[in-house]
Amino acid sequence: MLCADDYAISDAVSTGIEELAAAGRLSATSAMVTFREWPQHGVRLAHLRGTIAIGLHLNLTAGAPLGPMPNLAPAGTLPTIGTLSSNALRGAVDAGEIEAEALRQLVCFTEYVGHPPDFLDGHQHAHALPKVRTGVVTALRRLGGRWPILLRNPTERPSAIMSRGLFWRKATMVGGLSAGFGKAARAAGHPINVGFSGFSDFDFDHPYARELEANFVATGPRHLMMCHPGYTDDLLATRDSVTTRRKQELQTLLAAEHLSERLWRPDRSKDDLWETWRD
Repeated sequence: MLCADDYAISDAVSTGIEELAAAGRLSATSAMVTFREWPQHGVRLAHLRGTIAIGLHLNLTAGAPLGPMPNLAPAGTLPTIGTLSSNALRGAVDAGEIEAEALRQLVCFTEYVGHPPDFLDGHQHAHALPKVRTGVVTALRRLGGRWPILLRNPTERPSAIMSRGLFWRKATMVGGLSAGFGKAARAAGHPINVGFSGFSDFDFDHPYARELEANFVATGPRHLMMCHPGYTDDLLATRDSVTTRRKQELQTLLAAEHLSERLWRPDRSKDDLWETWRD
């Protein structure tokens, strides 16, 4: 399952993801709903639902939250992932506050797409941090609807990480911060991916074509691979540090031979994909 992260972070990124979906070169995309342009992007995203799975890219580390978060964002600006991770490891995160913001983002997604998300992941994997995950799972339970949805588990077997030969430190660090997330998700009744890849340093010294092939090494039985393709614009540069490298990912995914044949795609004849996730 190849998922393009960060839909709706800017028009340029959304346009690139839409191009990949139309070409049959994605399985899924996850969207950020906290930026002011989201209503227009949400309508566009709804049109992709027949082609790819669409999920919520829960945002707790970029820009502003949808509602007041006096502990996490006292000045109205979300913290960096480093600050949030440190607070989470110290237990200095208010799970109730996370729950309220996660619920706001879930409702906002549903309002403009016209359907709840098929799955949930997090910007910079923040959804999987200790205490943050508690708020996320509780928000999903409060939202109700047809469950379970799949939750992204950003952990991976050490042997698989090392066999890919790239970015093993980053993958190991995220796995450590996310330890126990898969167990917590399953305990709440949510399926997870089994196998995860797609880490990058977004450096042009590592051509994305090489990274893409490495990501197919040692895949799990329900493997999820993230990517960050798109075009670039001035707005993107104000919201994220990954800018010009996105175009290389987009061009590589459009050109990669036999990529479409290697990817899972949603079967919408099944009820909202929950049977797929369960199986």
